[in-house]
Amino acid sequence: MTHGLYLYGIFPIPGPQNLQLEGLDQQPIHAHEIDGFTFLYSETQQSRYLASRKNLLGHERVLEQAMHAGYRTLLPLQFGLIIEDWDAVTQQLTAPHSDRLHHLFTQLDGHREVGVKLFWEQESELQLLLAENTALQAQRDNLEGKTLTMDEVVSIGQAIERSLDSRKRTIIEAFRAALNHLAVNTVENDSLTEAMIYNAAYLIPWETEAAFSEQVEALDRQFEGRLKIRYNNFTAPFNFAQLNRD
Repeated sequence: MTHGLYLYGIFPIPGPQNLQLEGLDQQPIHAHEIDGFTFLYSETQQSRYLASRKNLLGHERVLEQAMHAGYRTLLPLQFGLIIEDWDAVTQQLTAPHSDRLHHLFTQLDGHREVGVKLFWEQESELQLLLAENTALQAQRDNLEGKTLTMDEVVSIGQAIERSLDSRKRTIIEAFRAALNHLAVNTVENDSLTEAMIYNAAYLIPWETEAAFSEQVEALDRQFEGRLKIRYNNFTAPFNFAQLNRD
């Protein structure tokens, strides 16, 4: 029993034609034109979809396959959006936000989103820090084996934390300096884990991805294995298709 229509993304008309794609619950993907926009959708087999890894990847895969097929300008919709009929789309999205949607299409035309996430091993960085900062290492070593007051514990802890934060900022600034000028827009997101120190998305011209990738590789060499860099060179532009973000 179906419960409605699951929406994946919005394209400029005429939009994708004759795509043979499979969406959530192995349902065929269809295109529907309404109010000057084309929506990709499938019929739902559930009243709601859990944000499981399988479902999230299934949602993203539909959009990425459409992009691979040549339909590169799109506005990805958030995961889990189900409608009962197309009137709801007109009332809640296309009618009140038509101008903004077209503006976003203009901004995204000819561009792609890529992402960089940086991870480090804090304990390894601490050892490097102490090896390079003899004064701080001596301060910590002098306290070993002693009964410390709370003020002494706090003081050395704060000194180490400030120094680690400084190292982190130096790394982040190096990435900003090398990559931001290659992008027409950049979004810095929250770090998702304690080991993640930077999480950024970049909107770049399609044809410059190779040059961008080379800069990421150069940064990897610059930091000599201190970082684990996760570079995503192909994704739907989730970070740059938000109605409330310029």
